[in-house]
Amino acid sequence: MITRRDLLQLTAATGAALTLPAQLLRAQTSTAVITRIIPSSGEALPVIGLGGAATFGRLARSGDLSPLRAVLTTLLGNGGTVFDTAEAYGPSEVIAGRLAQELGIETQLFWSTKVNSAKPEWGPSYPDITAEQIQNSFDRIGKSPIDLMQIHNLGDLKTQLPLIQELKEEGRVRYIGITYDTPDRNDELIQAMRDETLDFIGIDYAVDNPAAAETIFPLAQDQGIATIIYQPFGRTRLWSRVAGRQVPEWAQEFDANSWAQFFIKYVVAHPAVTVVTPATSKPANLIDNIAGGTGQLPDSAMLRRMEQFIAALPEAR
Repeated sequence: MITRRDLLQLTAATGAALTLPAQLLRAQTSTAVITRIIPSSGEALPVIGLGGAATFGRLARSGDLSPLRAVLTTLLGNGGTVFDTAEAYGPSEVIAGRLAQELGIETQLFWSTKVNSAKPEWGPSYPDITAEQIQNSFDRIGKSPIDLMQIHNLGDLKTQLPLIQELKEEGRVRYIGITYDTPDRNDELIQAMRDETLDFIGIDYAVDNPAAAETIFPLAQDQGIATIIYQPFGRTRLWSRVAGRQVPEWAQEFDANSWAQFFIKYVVAHPAVTVVTPATSKPANLIDNIAGGTGQLPDSAMLRRMEQFIAALPEAR
């Protein structure tokens, strides 16, 4: 099987990911991508998507758009559909929307975007600002209805949630949700999951950050809420911990041939996980990520072994 390093070298050698032979780009994803059901509708989504933050956002700011064009087409060409973005990601949404419309793929993507968190200085005009943000997303994405509109990092649920609920009732948004990425607001997230009618939540979850499996996931399953996982690599934390190390041979028991697949398969193995959206601007990395959503997944005993293996490694300084 072609490794992440092999694909990166091929990409560098050709100078552009789009010149790679299709069979090389698909080599990591020769089996079908696993799909998961959105509980509120029964719609199936590919379990691996693409995030528009991090390197994607940085490249969007740089103006170097060829890799971003390539990574969007690579997503669709290898069984993915979900693209997750937000106004808070800088020009990510603007550039992705423009490229998708140029390529004619805006309706093929499952667009997940977010309303910014509340800011105290916005004052009494705050609902107007939220409405403006929402309209900006429609203008940038060029698709109606937008598939998923979420409130970023819990925001101001009292003010913002009724606005996006109204959009759903009007048929302008298909699904609504909330996100959070800091454990100090865990209680607020849980309360909102119990009190509000939500289609999705977006959270962090990783092999070295498994707390959601004990608290959030069981409630999501009980309430019929889909989940998006944003940080399967712990941002860059896990990459630092495994730097210079080979993936253990026993990882082949669940078809993990790279560290990206190792980390992603840990996340996907939980049945409450609907889609994972690691950010990248490199088609080769996206191929590697998508392979994490194919083939065998670790069972409960293997998950514990994976946690113990990573926990025993020195933490990054």
